[in-house]
Amino acid sequence: MSWSAALVAADSTPRPSSLDEAQKTANDAAGWLEANWSVWISNGLRIVLIVTIAIVLRSLVRRGITKLIARMNRTAQAVDNALGGILVNAERRRQRSEAIGSVLRSVASFLIMGTAALTVLSVLKINLAPLLASAGVAGVAIGFGARNLVTDFLSGVFMILEDQYGVGDEIDAGVATGTVVEVGLRVTKLRGANGAIWYVRNGEVKRIGNLSQGWAMAEVDVTLRYDEDLDRARQVIGEVGEEMSKTAPWDEKLWEPVEVMGLDSVSLDSVVVRVQAKAAPGEAAAVARELRWRIKRALDAAGIRMGPPPAVAEETDPADPTAVVAPPSALANPTSPQALATAPIPPVTAVPPGATLGK
Repeated sequence: MSWSAALVAADSTPRPSSLDEAQKTANDAAGWLEANWSVWISNGLRIVLIVTIAIVLRSLVRRGITKLIARMNRTAQAVDNALGGILVNAERRRQRSEAIGSVLRSVASFLIMGTAALTVLSVLKINLAPLLASAGVAGVAIGFGARNLVTDFLSGVFMILEDQYGVGDEIDAGVATGTVVEVGLRVTKLRGANGAIWYVRNGEVKRIGNLSQGWAMAEVDVTLRYDEDLDRARQVIGEVGEEMSKTAPWDEKLWEPVEVMGLDSVSLDSVVVRVQAKAAPGEAAAVARELRWRIKRALDAAGIRMGPPPAVAEETDPADPTAVVAPPSALANPTSPQALATAPIPPVTAVPPGATLGK
């Protein structure tokens, strides 16, 4: 009887304590949930609203940038049609507009989504100071490690925005010279004169000489003999330039009349006449070659001699026949002291059969 009573007392002793603790814990949890559920719902709605606004704003900004680039292309196309395609290159305009649009869209997306992410973190009561400090340190480390890449990218952006060159332009980039095939944010692709493709990093380009913007100057040097009539030569060259400016397709490539600038140099046997012509961009070499061809034919037809006179060989005295005779030798006289002092080489005697050499 006493044993069962002791068991009952042992079982019933902790139960009230554990039930009270559980009830207290449940009440605390319910109170905490009741006190904070409104804050959770409010923060969740704020986060959803922030993300929704960021996505909608990003979409609107990107769409506006795309429409702006398309309008720029239409305006440039109208200019192209008005000018007959002389000053505007369609591929150059397309690549430049696409590059500008890509950069603007990327910058807009980074700013909008980055601001939204920081706002969400602030709603969640997360301290942004350590995060921003870590991001700054990481950015500095990445900047030092990839400084060449950053330099190439920034240089490419400014080259495109400033329209320093484009597809189809003939440029001198210092490290390479050729026709621009493709313009990128990091690398510019050039086609060299021998057909080679050059990949030039934008950050390594310190200077750029664009031979395809505005106009080009074709220069031709005509070498005439010293005694030729310069006034007649000027007249013939002027007639050649006038005829060339009226002949297709050179009438479109020549933007100004061919001009004889005058004497570029004078020597004892020849003179050099400088001829210039302002041509369309990229057409200077072709205009110069055609101008040389026509000037050469016109001067030959007019009897005007080009180049220095041929060199005349100077007459010299006939060679002295004794110059090829060898000087006399003392050994050639058998009675000279030198000949007598020499010992003649003894004749070679034959060895009889069976004889032993050295005995």
